[in-house]
Amino acid sequence: MERLIVYNIGTLATPIGSGPKGGAAMKAIKILNDAYLVIENGKFTEAGSGAGYKKYQGKKIDAQGRLVTPGLIDAHNHLIFAGSREHEFRKRLEGASYLDILAAGGGILETVEKTRAAGFDMLYDEAAETLEKMLLLGISVIEAKSGYGLDQDTELKQLKVIKQLKKNCPQHIIATYLGAHAIPSEYKQNRKGYIDIIKETMEVIKRESLAEFCDVFCEEGVFSYEESKEILVRAKELGFKIRIHADEMTNSGGARLAAELDCSFADHLLASVSEDFTAMAESDVVLVALPLTSFVLDKPFARIREMIACNGALALATDYNPGSCPSYNLHLVMQTAVIKTGMTPAEVLTAVTLNPAYGLGLVESKGSIETGKDADFIIFNCSNLDYFFYRLGENLVRDVYIRGINVVNNGRIV
Repeated sequence: MERLIVYNIGTLATPIGSGPKGGAAMKAIKILNDAYLVIENGKFTEAGSGAGYKKYQGKKIDAQGRLVTPGLIDAHNHLIFAGSREHEFRKRLEGASYLDILAAGGGILETVEKTRAAGFDMLYDEAAETLEKMLLLGISVIEAKSGYGLDQDTELKQLKVIKQLKKNCPQHIIATYLGAHAIPSEYKQNRKGYIDIIKETMEVIKRESLAEFCDVFCEEGVFSYEESKEILVRAKELGFKIRIHADEMTNSGGARLAAELDCSFADHLLASVSEDFTAMAESDVVLVALPLTSFVLDKPFARIREMIACNGALALATDYNPGSCPSYNLHLVMQTAVIKTGMTPAEVLTAVTLNPAYGLGLVESKGSIETGKDADFIIFNCSNLDYFFYRLGENLVRDVYIRGINVVNNGRIV
């Protein structure tokens, strides 16, 4: 692969390191002005300022004074599903709660019915189209969950779709098994029976190498603390990395369990308390806030400043799904976090690059612009980080590179 030199970068902004960043370290990013990058064999080999790039031979790209950041990472995404739930959106506007809709057989259970009926090709095509749209936003790493099957055949179908997407799409995709997303209707009177199905399915997934992570929705009316612990302990025994939907609506012990089991991620955390944040920080659990879900459900935003004050390593993600967050727009997540939760632009950049890379087990190769890491980066149509946040709702991505390969050029997929 030809050496690539990107020069005349107005602002290069990146976190630095190979560990999670919490507290004040989240905003301690590296800023280089009049910067350049050197890339060889898909890896960064140098980042500097001034005319140092002139000593190199290779393909030169003039960034024309633009902003460059690492590729973005969406570490919580329910990518594979069938159908839509706009009627549910209207019901919520009329006052119905998320749990009310779920109890009436809607919500997750409605999507389960549609996803069970969908063929492999339909699920693949829908997800591939979404991944292309995410690529245009500079999202180069995605975590993709199952969880809309709630039976072995459909959960495996979803994970096999993800496996095929990994082969065909330029992004790095991490698969998560979320069979513990809800109790299916046919097991309402036999919760233990369904948990046994989850355990059996995990064994099949591990044999067929279909997922790296196992996730559980620990919440009132879904899976209890005890049930979640049983599932996640078994997942760890089988060699899965583990994560948890924790305390989204009530404090059900999910955050506490994340700390006890050293989960990679704990997500949502709207009803968690400071002691939970501190315990998770001490266990190197990455805390995931999902601002657009709060926005869509008209709920309070996660107490992000409190999380950071407790030295929590925070990540931001979309929670893209057909019900509580029908948006894959990570830019809007980032901008909402600055406007509504008091995060700084520097903290947000760390929360969508280095911290999620750590939680996903990719921090040695992803999440920052540093020598030896994969050359995943974005060139924006602006000159500095503040301008990106100022232009609310506008996609300012010009060019996207993944492992040194240009996959988006001048706003179009190559």
